[in-house]
Amino acid sequence: MALTLTANGRTINEMADGVRAGERATLARAITLVESTKAEHQSQAQALLQALLPAKGTALRLGITGVPGVGKSTTIDQLGMNLVDAGHKVAVLAVDPTSRRTGGSILGDKTRMNRLAQTPNAFIRPSPTSGTLGGVTRKTRETMALCEAAGFDVIIVETVGVGQSETAVADMVDFFLVLLLAGGGDDLQGIKKGVIEIADMIAINKADGDNVTRAGRAASEYQAALGIFTPRDATWFPPVLTISGLDNTGLEKLWANVLDHRDKMSATGEYQARRKRQAVEWMRDMLQDRLMAVLRANPKVAARMPQLEAEVRDGKLLPTLAVDEVLQMMGL
Repeated sequence: MALTLTANGRTINEMADGVRAGERATLARAITLVESTKAEHQSQAQALLQALLPAKGTALRLGITGVPGVGKSTTIDQLGMNLVDAGHKVAVLAVDPTSRRTGGSILGDKTRMNRLAQTPNAFIRPSPTSGTLGGVTRKTRETMALCEAAGFDVIIVETVGVGQSETAVADMVDFFLVLLLAGGGDDLQGIKKGVIEIADMIAINKADGDNVTRAGRAASEYQAALGIFTPRDATWFPPVLTISGLDNTGLEKLWANVLDHRDKMSATGEYQARRKRQAVEWMRDMLQDRLMAVLRANPKVAARMPQLEAEVRDGKLLPTLAVDEVLQMMGL
């Protein structure tokens, strides 16, 4: 496989060397290869990831989510600049919503993170969700691995907002941050129980100007609400902070908490255990994707599927019976 030429005329080993050398253009091409749905590209992508496997796994992975308008991009832009100034190399995987109807996505995060996008030690990769639940692309894990191999020691995953499946993000990062706003009515109704339970920290953003008092009150309410739930980890109780991404206030304390979490979790072995669980989840997700690809490629299934879907849609066939028929066609 190492001698197989990729679309840009380089071998897998040459691409791997380019990624390890931190060549931004090669990294971008490698991510494009990973995101491709073509079978040939997928085979090459897996070979590339395997070649880079020894170089991955050392970056701190930070997931950030929040409702639209909470200021995720502004906060990430400022936090990223702070980290770059402190000597870090920062990669941002900004997941954009994809239209289920048209397949189009906005992909505008580079304009919303203007300063970070122009910084040599930062790399921003907007990528469409392709309709996946929770706003995380199927290839986010692979993209993180490529960025780690390229020498980025902080990887931030920005998700599309607070949703029921944000556990998908929490299960692939080391630290999961939820950004919230104050002053929007009943603040405690603005976040779901499931998201509170998986948050490693909550930050009330836009705590500036006339909103400082409201933000402080909201932080107290959320801190009290967190006391109702069993902590995600026995050694860490999620703090609630007030920050302003616009004014760059509270971000130093935010990052200090991220590092404190890593130190405490590493001391107990939970940090490493979480990484190992994530690797197994990656395998399971890949297996599910591959099985679905095999199913879609089966000519019998492809020919029968439109009629099965029509019968289920019209209430003429139970979904369970439709599934049984598909499995029978697959010999299962």
